[in-house]
Amino acid sequence: MAAVFTDANFDTEVIASEQLTVVDFWAPWCGPCLAIGPTIEALAKEYDGKVKIGKINVDENPNVSINYGVTSIPCILFIKNGQVVDKQVGAAPKPVFDKKIQQHM
Repeated sequence: MAAVFTDANFDTEVIASEQLTVVDFWAPWCGPCLAIGPTIEALAKEYDGKVKIGKINVDENPNVSINYGVTSIPCILFIKNGQVVDKQVGAAPKPVFDKKIQQHM
């Protein structure tokens, strides 16, 4: 299951992690966000133990969204060693995410 990131745990769960972390910025009212939800869950299952994959609700956690300049959702950031190494804005099929994950593992 995908992790749940918040303004409160983002630094410890994502920034401090040496592991590649995939962060899905989403909101419950966003149709494309809901459409890729199952893909994010599938990735979390597939890469369990190798890549940290989670979601952050932009409505409930505005600080992280503001810090990363997230203005359109879904926005998926690929973060490694505290740095954004890749980004996907908008819904995309699973192979797009697989390729980006493989590139940065």
